[in-house]
This record gives sequence, structure tokens and C-alpha cells, in this order.
Amino acid sequence: MKKNLLSLTVVTALLLGIAFSARAQTEITLIAPGGARAPLEKLVPAFESKTGNKVKMTIGSGLGTKKQVIQGDAFDVPIVQAPLAEVIASGNVVVSSETPLASVAVGVAVKKGAPKPDISTPDAVKKLLLAAKTISYPDPAGGAAAGVSFAETLKKMGIADQIQSKIKLAQGGAAAMADVAKGNAEIGLTFVSEMADPGIDIVGPLPREISTPTVLVGYVSSHAKNPAAAKALLDFISSPDAAAVYKAQGMQPGR
Repeated sequence: MKKNLLSLTVVTALLLGIAFSARAQTEITLIAPGGARAPLEKLVPAFESKTGNKVKMTIGSGLGTKKQVIQGDAFDVPIVQAPLAEVIASGNVVVSSETPLASVAVGVAVKKGAPKPDISTPDAVKKLLLAAKTISYPDPAGGAAAGVSFAETLKKMGIADQIQSKIKLAQGGAAAMADVAKGNAEIGLTFVSEMADPGIDIVGPLPREISTPTVLVGYVSSHAKNPAAAKALLDFISSPDAAAVYKAQGMQPGR
């Protein structure tokens, strides 16, 4: 009898160990644009700690990320920027899972300690850009969403050609901020959520009249290996607790 009980205990322990191991080793793949990096770097470890699941995160450019989702690359949870028509039409996301996470504005930064310019109105921004000696922002040709957005802003203001000689294109938002911190650019622009360089001061977001914030939306992929786990991650990064993380990064939770 004792032998049978011992055997049962061993078998039960093995089964529980296998179940725990399977749970602990569940991997969820996530793809997101650079504007979402800062909050996700805080939210993903918290999710892993809470659930025992692991998240493999891939960060790319805004347009590059969207292209990967549209062409059907295998990610469990894609985060993409609006507009969403092509993403939905691709059939590669579960439309009913659409979850607005946050919106993020393009902002202005200067070298730490430098005077903060007036950017309160479109005219003030135009005056600043025309007077600046050098301007750094992410290269839109590489698909950087902040760069694409700011290029549109320059067109709206009608000064793209006038400031062309002052522009120093950077490979991503972090690189643009590094240019400002090192004194290689007088003014830097990228998503506010990417302004983490200790060598800069954030002036603030551009006026909405000339720069519409970019909305980031999450989905469960149509190709998710474990749709339930993917949904759990999406729920976590859109929760009230997550909202506080977005706000701390200068983002507006929700749409």
C-alpha cells in the first residue's frame, strides 16, 4: 500500500512538474514599432513575472512593422500604427481583438541645459525651425513613423525645401536624441516616448494642428500559436495598470 502511494506521489509530482514546465516555457512573440519600445520594456517583464510566460519582443520601424504584419510574418501579438485598413484587409489579425493601446506625439528636444524654445503654436514652431542651425529626426526613408510624421508636418507648414540644408537624418529616434545630446544638432524631433537620452531636455509635443499623434493598436494574430496566451498579453498591456506606464512615457492611453 505504501509502495503504491509512493508511486502515485512520484507520478503526480512528475505530472505537475511537466505542467509547470510547459507553462513556464510558453513563448509569446510580439512585434511593435519603436514608439512602443519604452513602455513595453517595462510591461513585458511584469507580464512574464505574473504569468510565467515568456515574451520574445521584436522592435522595428513603424512602416516596417506594419509591412511584416501585412505580409503574414508569424507573430502572436502585433502592435501596429494607424491607419489600419491594410492590416485588417491582410487577414493576418483577429479583427475582433483590436485593442487601442496608446497614442504618442512627435516632440521637440534640446541639449540639456539649453533654453527651451516656444512651440506652443504652429507659427512658433515654424519660426523655430527656420532659425535653427541643425535639426535631427528619424529618417522617414527607413520607415520610422516619427520621421514620416514630421516630414508631413514640414509639408503642412510649407518649409520642407527651406530647411533641407539644416536637416540631419538619424537612424531612429534614439539616434536623433543622441545627436542633440552630443551637440551635433540644435533641435531634435521624435516620438516623446523615445526621448530617454539623459543629455537632452524635452520641450514638449508639437501642436496637434500640424502634427497628429500616432495611435498604436494591438491585435491577436490570426496565426497565433496560443491565442489564449496572446490575448492575455494583449489584455495586460491595455490594462489600467499599463495606462500608468504609458502616461509616464509621455503617451496618452487608449485611442
